[in-house]
Amino acid sequence: MSADEGKILKNSVGVSIATLASRLLGLLRVRLEALTLGGGTVASIWFLTLMIPNLLRRLLGEGALGTALTPIIAETEHAEGISQVRRNLAQIFTMLGILLALIVIVVSVFAWVTGKYGLLYGSGIMQSQRVIGSFQLLPLIMPYAFFICLTGVVGAVLNYSGIFVRPALTALFFNICMILGLCAGIFFQLPSQKLLTLLAILTPAAGAIQLLLMLWMLHICGRFPVFSRAAFQNFAVTGKLIKLATPGLIGYGVLQLSFIIDRTLALCLNDQAVPALTYVDRIIDLPIGLFAVSLGSVLMAAMTHAAAGKDWDAMRRQLNFSLRHVWFVGAPMAAAVIFFHVEILRVLCLGGRYTDSDLNATRMVAVFYGMGIPFFCSLKVILPAFYSRQDMKRPFYVSLIAISANIILNILLMFPLRQGGLALATVIASVINNSLLLFLLRRDGFPLNRSTVFSCCRSAVIALCAAVSIRMILPWFSNFFTPSFFSDCLLLLLCGIAFSIAFLLFALLFRTPELKEFLNILRHKKKKTI
Repeated sequence: MSADEGKILKNSVGVSIATLASRLLGLLRVRLEALTLGGGTVASIWFLTLMIPNLLRRLLGEGALGTALTPIIAETEHAEGISQVRRNLAQIFTMLGILLALIVIVVSVFAWVTGKYGLLYGSGIMQSQRVIGSFQLLPLIMPYAFFICLTGVVGAVLNYSGIFVRPALTALFFNICMILGLCAGIFFQLPSQKLLTLLAILTPAAGAIQLLLMLWMLHICGRFPVFSRAAFQNFAVTGKLIKLATPGLIGYGVLQLSFIIDRTLALCLNDQAVPALTYVDRIIDLPIGLFAVSLGSVLMAAMTHAAAGKDWDAMRRQLNFSLRHVWFVGAPMAAAVIFFHVEILRVLCLGGRYTDSDLNATRMVAVFYGMGIPFFCSLKVILPAFYSRQDMKRPFYVSLIAISANIILNILLMFPLRQGGLALATVIASVINNSLLLFLLRRDGFPLNRSTVFSCCRSAVIALCAAVSIRMILPWFSNFFTPSFFSDCLLLLLCGIAFSIAFLLFALLFRTPELKEFLNILRHKKKKTI
């Protein structure tokens, strides 16, 4: 492991630790949502409403715009210095802020008019309580899109500047606000409509707190935008950003359209389909957000610096190193969800308004989504190899192919497998996306080493062996517990500890280099602390 690779892993581990706190709070939020919202109509209203600002966040915050901005910052800083970067950021933030404000106003007014006068309510899905309730809540929650999109773009600037951990910690505030609202709902026994209104008000408040903290960090690192006449003398940087980001924005837009189609098809199935997909999505978001997103953010910054210096050998090493490690973490997470999803769902969801029937509706979704975890994670470290070289078009074309496959497979699989078919279609589309991108990278001179492919397969085999061995002895464990929430928590904890130990033992037996590299990073951190 080179010093450069060690730095990538070290920063990724730091971000992962910071993210862990937010993800654990997120799991607590899932538990409270299941208790208070259940797995039917009320949960569908909330998840459909929150979907809209989150789509904008993925599109204009964490998506193509932030990705395209990073190489532009690198190029400007190398050629003209930080002062010009700050002027460019003032122009970009102003234009983006105006665009976001217009989108928020238009969507809010449309939703308010539609919700009040029922302009689109005809028959079928549009007349359902789920859709009507979502339109009524949307005007309250839409300002969140303004704050969180700007937060995502500021985060891209901070990551390029080498600041990773503190931006990751700001996500705590959203989960804290949601948890406080859900606890208030339980304590005061709020009816469903009042609880949803409270959550919709708290959501933009959390977004505003996150943005203020991110802007403060931007000021501390010396890259706060300078709003002056010089910043708006010409709009070349905005034009370049639009040119670079447009393919990605279209790609992300089509991806989000695919997501909307998924949820619309789920609405056609039954009341339990949308909550089933959403709850499992929150669970698998733990491994993806915990390590893959963290590693992808750090890798994007590292590859951007390497691409600016045309150090292609460093980029090859970074790509292979990151894929090895993302599979080493993603494979056991996938095995845990596939083999222990019932135990996970019982602890995180079962109880209150969430019934055994809701859990059964979620099981197949968990199995299929679990299978896709390594591929969802891999995508986070493959895409920076394109974006860091300002290559936005080809990932866009590949995404179109994958999304088209996803929509076709949705229609073919949803009838025999119901919501499980929607999950399986998403996983197959992700495999297609990964495969095509890796093929293009190979043609560009960034092939995967044989050792990388072998390491990924080895991680999958080790995770499978560990999960099967613990699954076989789980009935023996279960005999010592009587059915209760406390027993379910204790059983899941013991399963998690046993599975982790089994995975580590198999990793030691197979002499995986990834484990040694992780331990070296942790030892180094410990020595620095001492």
